[in-house]
Amino acid sequence: MMVKLSDHFTYKKLFNAVFPSILMMLFTSFYTIVDGVFVSNLVGKTPFAALNLIYPVISIIGAIGFMLGAGGSALVAKTLGEKNSQRANKIFSMVVYFTAIIGMIFSVVGAIVVEPVSIALGATPDMLPYCISYGRILLAGEAAFMLQFLFNSFFVVAEKPHLGFAVSIIAGSVNFILDAVFIAVCKWGIAGAAAATLAGQIVGTIIPIIYFSVKNKSPLHLVAAKLEIKPILRACTNGSSEFLSNISMSIVNMLYNIQLFRYIGENGIVAYGIMMYLAFIFSSIFLGYAIGSAPLVGYHYGAQNHDELKNLLRKSLLIMFAVGVLMTALAEVLARPMSMIFVSYDKSLLDMTAFGLRIYSISFILVGINIFASSFFTALNNGFISAVISIARTLLFQIFAVMVMPLIMGVNGIWSAVIAAEGLSVMVSAICIVACSRKYHYEHFFRRSHN
Repeated sequence: MMVKLSDHFTYKKLFNAVFPSILMMLFTSFYTIVDGVFVSNLVGKTPFAALNLIYPVISIIGAIGFMLGAGGSALVAKTLGEKNSQRANKIFSMVVYFTAIIGMIFSVVGAIVVEPVSIALGATPDMLPYCISYGRILLAGEAAFMLQFLFNSFFVVAEKPHLGFAVSIIAGSVNFILDAVFIAVCKWGIAGAAAATLAGQIVGTIIPIIYFSVKNKSPLHLVAAKLEIKPILRACTNGSSEFLSNISMSIVNMLYNIQLFRYIGENGIVAYGIMMYLAFIFSSIFLGYAIGSAPLVGYHYGAQNHDELKNLLRKSLLIMFAVGVLMTALAEVLARPMSMIFVSYDKSLLDMTAFGLRIYSISFILVGINIFASSFFTALNNGFISAVISIARTLLFQIFAVMVMPLIMGVNGIWSAVIAAEGLSVMVSAICIVACSRKYHYEHFFRRSHN
C-alpha cells in the first residue's frame, strides 16, 4: 500500500507506514550482533569482552549521524508540510554534506585516542590489542557509519521506507557474509569482524547517495547547497535528544561494565554485552516505529493538521504499550535459547546471561512509550523537551539506579536498574506530553474516536 505523509492514518495505514522502518531496524540489529556471535564463538571470550568495552566509544561518535538524521528529517518533513520542497531539498543536502565532513574529521581524531581511551575504560593488557584493532578499523569509516544512520531517517521522509529496508538487507548481508569469510575462513580474528562491519556500512551509504543523486520519484534529491549554520543548528537542536540518548547509553554501558567487573569480573562484561545485543533486537522494534512515525508527525505539525496529530499520538501510545507487553513475554520465553547463540560453550556464563536477561526484559513494557515520547517531540521540532525525556531516561535515572540498586540487591540490582530507570522515565514522558498538549493543539488526544 502506497503511503503519503499527508494521509489520514488508520491503524492499518499507520502499520503500513512504519512497518518498513521496523523491519529496517530489526535487520540492522541482527547484523549488528553478527560481529558478537562470530567473535564470541570463533575468536574467544577475551576479544569479545574487548569488543564490548570499546564499542560504546564508537557509538558515541556515530550518534552524531543519528542526531542529524532525526533532527534533520523532522525539519525537512515540516518544511515539506509547509509546501516548500525546494527549501526542503537544500536542507536535506546540507545535512548530508555536513555529516560526511564531520565523520571524516572524527575518523582521524578517533584513531589517535582509541588506545588511551581503552586504557582509561579499564582494558586489561590482554584486551588492549583487541580494543585498538577493532576500534581503529571501525573509526576509519566513521563517515559511513554516521551517514547510514542519517539515511535511515530520510528514506521515510522521501516516502521510500521500503527502499531503506532493502538497503539494510543488502548492507547486512555484506556484513554477515564477510564476517564468515574474514573470521571463519581467513582467520583474521577481531580485525576481520571490524572490516566486515565497515564494508557493510560503506555499502549502506553508497546506495542511498546514488539514489538521491540521480533523478527519482521521491520528494528528496541531493542538490547543490551552500552550508548555512542556522538549519544545521536547528537540525542538531531537534535531534539533540537522540544524540544525548546515544551518548548517555554509551556512558551508562561503560558504567555497567565497571560495576560488573567489580562484582563479577570479565564474565560480567561478557554477559552484559550479550544482553545488550539481544535487548537491541527488541528495542529496535520501538526505534523503527519512532523513525517511521516521526516524519508523519512532523508533516502534520507543519501542515497544522491538529486532529491528525491527536490521532497519531493516541494510536502510537496504545501500540507502544501493547507491543511492549508482547516483547517482554517473548524475551522471558526466549532468554535462554537466545543466550545460547553466544555462549553455549560455557554453562555458568549461559545461566548468568539468561537469568539477567529475564530480569532486564521486564523493562520492555515501558521502553517503547519513552522512545516514542522523545521522538514525538523531536518531530514537533521541540528538541528541548525531547532531550529532557532522553537525558532523564538514558542518563540520570540509569546512573542513579545502577549505582544504588547493587548496594541493596547485589548483582541482581545491576540487572534490575533499567526497570527502575524506565519506570521513572514514563512519569517524565507523561508529564511532558500533558504539559505541552495545548501548545501543540493535541489536548484530549486520549478520547476515543472513529478513526
